[in-house]
Amino acid sequence: MFPEYIEPVFRPPSEGRSLIFQVTNGCSWNRCTFCDMYTQPQKKFRAKSEGDAVEEIRRAAEIGPRFEKVFLGDGDALMLPVRRLEVILRAIREYLPWVRRVGAYCLPRNIRKKTVAELSLLQSLGLGIAYVGAESGDDEVLKAISKGETYDSTLDALLKLKEAGIATSVMVLNGIGGRALSEQHAVNSARLMSEAQPEFLSTLVASYPLGTKRVEDGFESLGYAFDMPDQHDLFKELFLFIDGLELSSTVFRSDHASNYLPLKGVLGEDKNTLLAKLDVAINRPDSIRLRQEWQRGL
Repeated sequence: MFPEYIEPVFRPPSEGRSLIFQVTNGCSWNRCTFCDMYTQPQKKFRAKSEGDAVEEIRRAAEIGPRFEKVFLGDGDALMLPVRRLEVILRAIREYLPWVRRVGAYCLPRNIRKKTVAELSLLQSLGLGIAYVGAESGDDEVLKAISKGETYDSTLDALLKLKEAGIATSVMVLNGIGGRALSEQHAVNSARLMSEAQPEFLSTLVASYPLGTKRVEDGFESLGYAFDMPDQHDLFKELFLFIDGLELSSTVFRSDHASNYLPLKGVLGEDKNTLLAKLDVAINRPDSIRLRQEWQRGL
């Protein structure tokens, strides 16, 4: 089988038709209390050797131009040094010249020591989009979930990527602040996105298939009880978030399977339309089509 993956492999929905090269395994941070993606023993973080990564890319040429996009896995391939990323991108350009875009997940900390000039080089070699899990723009929420980031560190990364010409697709988690921090999570996340002006923005409902114990412990360490908002309060939080956004041309999606109410549009031109749909969901939920629990397969 080619390529050889260490399962499970995760990728953004928009990379569903991409060829995935697992240049790293797992996540180098892997401390976020809400995330169970890389907790299995086989997902302990390690970077694939440069030689193995390039060889996989070379072998991929055998299948021909079936893929126009490449995704670099796993959780934060952009933690690799610029020199290693340059080698990988040059190999893709050499052996797979038909590839028109390369994407990767990105933690804000991945960008901290990379200069705009270095990021611009990666962009010139094909790195077209970085998927950034901001989760929240509120510093208390970020501390509670052990994200290891702040409002300022996330904004700095997003602005550096933008200056380098790399598009950003940012994820914010609806409900991640629990009931206690819901309002400040929505307000400060909107403020962060308004400053960053990402090309793409999505919201997912926070979910905990393996339980909330780690999340509860994180909130309790700050003196809060964690209580997941119900559907009604999730809609109210999302309304507050979208209402606070001041975006000019950001593609917005809230249509992941975790969301009760699929939403999509361009912000800000579709802002009022999205708010109107949320208003109905909040005040007249029986008159709008919502996903049932069984439909929210995660």
